[in-house]
Amino acid sequence: MASVLIPVVYIIIVFGGLFVFGQFYKKRTAIKQFEPYFPRHIDRDVYVTLLQRSPPTPDPLLKAALVRRAVADVNRIIRLREDKPALQNLLQKGSIGDDLWNSLLAAEKELEAEIMEVVAEANSFVEGWGQIIFSTASEMIANEKTRAVFDTIPEERIKNEAKYPRKKYFDEQPASPTPPSAKSPSTPVPSTSPKSPNNLAPPPSAGAESTFSSDGEGSPRTPSTPSKSSKKSKKRK
Repeated sequence: MASVLIPVVYIIIVFGGLFVFGQFYKKRTAIKQFEPYFPRHIDRDVYVTLLQRSPPTPDPLLKAALVRRAVADVNRIIRLREDKPALQNLLQKGSIGDDLWNSLLAAEKELEAEIMEVVAEANSFVEGWGQIIFSTASEMIANEKTRAVFDTIPEERIKNEAKYPRKKYFDEQPASPTPPSAKSPSTPVPSTSPKSPNNLAPPPSAGAESTFSSDGEGSPRTPSTPSKSSKKSKKRK
């Protein structure tokens, strides 16, 4: 009988100790303050400070501060989306501890509450603004990235020119003599005489004479052709 009770007591002690340890670990984990995943939200503090000023802050300034707060939230959302899969993979491999993963989860929950608060504040200014404020913040981030790229173009150009100097091709090559200009072929001068339809000049009229009248005006007159009777008399002779 005693041989049966000893293993049972041993199993009860082992499982009881594991249960007590699990409960103690859960309570300690819940009480433990994790190191924040993100630094202090300065843009949120600025907006809250402007909102609580004794002379009321103008609405344009409050709207600008709220947009900057939304821009900071979008940057944090992008970072969480990029870091979460990598940290999850490292956690599965055992490369990182649970503290960093729990810190990321806490930051994710805090960011969800922050987004809801920003949407409510935006709707308090203009109804429906909360639906588009984060899209506006995303466009501002894309514009800032594009501007940063354009600002670095002169520096990158100087670095590339220093690293890859241009070859002075024209300075090294001797100047080649300029070839003499080829004479253009002489163009034929068009004839001013009238031409026939087949581009051939008409033959000059043989024996053409012109007679003028007594008053100085003349009209060309063709020579008289011999009649048929005169031709027959000549043949008889």
